[in-house]
Amino acid sequence: MMTDIDRYAAANPDDGLPEQGGLITSRANFTEAYAYIPRSSFCDIVTSRLPHWSRTRAWIIARPMSGFATTFSQYIVEIGSGGGSDMPEGGRRAEGVLFVTAGAPEITIEGISHSLTPGSYVYINNTRWQITNPASGTAIIHWIRKCYVPVEGIPPPGAFVAHEDDVEPMQMYAGDDVWTTKRFVDAEDMAHDMHVNVITFGPGGCIPLMETHVMEHGLFVLGGKAVYRLNQDWVEVGAGDFMWLRAFCPQACYAVGKEDFRYLLYKDVNRHPELAVG
Repeated sequence: MMTDIDRYAAANPDDGLPEQGGLITSRANFTEAYAYIPRSSFCDIVTSRLPHWSRTRAWIIARPMSGFATTFSQYIVEIGSGGGSDMPEGGRRAEGVLFVTAGAPEITIEGISHSLTPGSYVYINNTRWQITNPASGTAIIHWIRKCYVPVEGIPPPGAFVAHEDDVEPMQMYAGDDVWTTKRFVDAEDMAHDMHVNVITFGPGGCIPLMETHVMEHGLFVLGGKAVYRLNQDWVEVGAGDFMWLRAFCPQACYAVGKEDFRYLLYKDVNRHPELAVG
């Protein structure tokens, strides 16, 4: 039986740098419609340190960019033993989702502590929170940040902690597990302006249409492999790879191999597009 550690281990970045003498070319690609960052690109020299965080480094793999994707940023955050932050968030209107893929960090939200494990999911919104890694090993979290868009008459959502194992997968086809979605937030809840879901395709499963839509995406592959259609290109993707899609980028996929193909998906939802003034 696969443990939580096994389930996410292949997706976590490695320490260090590639060896001298290796091939420099890779499958990394940045286009007008999408960016593809393979796992091999997540090396030490592309990490950032964050203000008010200790013993921590982050791979910032998406950020708002004019002319590309503008709604969110996405990090892989590696917290060493004893590290963390009492002032983690620098944006006053920022909401966020944390998804744990390694270690046993602890988060405190409005004075209440929660122990996290691989597969834990945390939603936070303009909330006082702190995070630490009291364990001897490294903790890795995926942190997706967005500027919350309030709506008159609808209170903003409160913070909550969940775990992937406690969320019932929704079958995209009735009675068929070939394509399932784990939704941590009710799709009908208009308080939320973003969704971060876990998508799973069984071997041979596919998105059987060329999706083309207004939502932006961050797709981080948690396990398995697939051939993914990104705009005009078919790209082979696997655990630890990241895909960043601007609005209206055509997309589809076929899961290949013997394992389930799983990824963490961000999308912006439930709000009117902002209109230009003038």
